[in-house]
Amino acid sequence: MKSLMSLIDRLYALFLKAMNSLQSPFLLLIRVYWGWLLLESGIGKIRHMDKVISFFTDLGIPAPSFNAHFNAGLETVGGILLILGLGSRIISVPLLINMIVAYMTADREAWTSFFSDSGKFFGADPFPFLMVSLLILIFGPGFFSLDTIIKWYRTRKAQPGATSAA
Repeated sequence: MKSLMSLIDRLYALFLKAMNSLQSPFLLLIRVYWGWLLLESGIGKIRHMDKVISFFTDLGIPAPSFNAHFNAGLETVGGILLILGLGSRIISVPLLINMIVAYMTADREAWTSFFSDSGKFFGADPFPFLMVSLLILIFGPGFFSLDTIIKWYRTRKAQPGATSAA
């Protein structure tokens, strides 16, 4: 019985190691895919700014021109930063807020149906972007990111006795 438990423990440890090794590639895939979609969305808004301003005006968003330009810039820059994994957790905060505002303005019915008709909430356009922003905020960008390279460089530079290239 003891050997069976030992085998189960070893198999479970192996399973966890395998699943943990997928974490960073998964975060990379999510960042690049959804970052690209955000970038495309932002560029699309920039190219059709008059339509975006009109849409924001119809929704009753205050200062529609400012907010349309801000939103287009946030999505464009945010998409690039997610793809690169640079400032990932920081950019996730305004992107998360942006998606909540998108729900509350453009998809109000989906926003208010979270408990009554969750399918409507999860099927709304802002949901995947909201979820990705939340995932990156909580878990970070993963190993394959500029954030990791910068952290490695700063840690290496801060180590006592580290030689600096002159």
